[in-house]
Amino acid sequence: MKNQKGLVLVYTGTGKGKTTAALGLALRAIGHGARVFMVQFKKSDPGTGEIKTIQKYLPDFVVVQSGKNKMRKDGSLAEDDISITRDGFSKGKAAVLSGEYDLVIFDEINIVMDRGQLPVDEVIEMLAKRPSHVDIVLTGRNAPMEISNSADLVSEVQEIKHPFKTGIRARRGMEF
Repeated sequence: MKNQKGLVLVYTGTGKGKTTAALGLALRAIGHGARVFMVQFKKSDPGTGEIKTIQKYLPDFVVVQSGKNKMRKDGSLAEDDISITRDGFSKGKAAVLSGEYDLVIFDEINIVMDRGQLPVDEVIEMLAKRPSHVDIVLTGRNAPMEISNSADLVSEVQEIKHPFKTGIRARRGMEF
């Protein structure tokens, strides 16, 4: 993958499927010999289906979870300590700048930027300094306009209907 220009892709919006899209892209890239690194903000569960699969079958896919994944009573994600967010970003940034990985995914980074836990300027600076072959994916709701403007592709996932609203709970293999 080192012989082609790297792209910045943003998956944002209120709908389900942003992380799933990034994982699908990672699977496709690995199928063509790429090395992938993913940092997951706001997530800490090593027992999700994707983490189990990556660890068992995909040695060229490194994942770092950086968050506590705590939900408030209203269903929104509670804030993580800023040091946890900073540590995750530092690891992802190091992976990008090393040039060792062809694809680096920053899962839920848009949320931490939107909440002021990570300055947008630092992410923009990292994007500008990345090796030319590195593809980067930024997922999460509320992508900052500066991020969308600097991206090569922006996809907005819009919720039309969701089973949670009818009382169906998160399911193993579907949501985690």
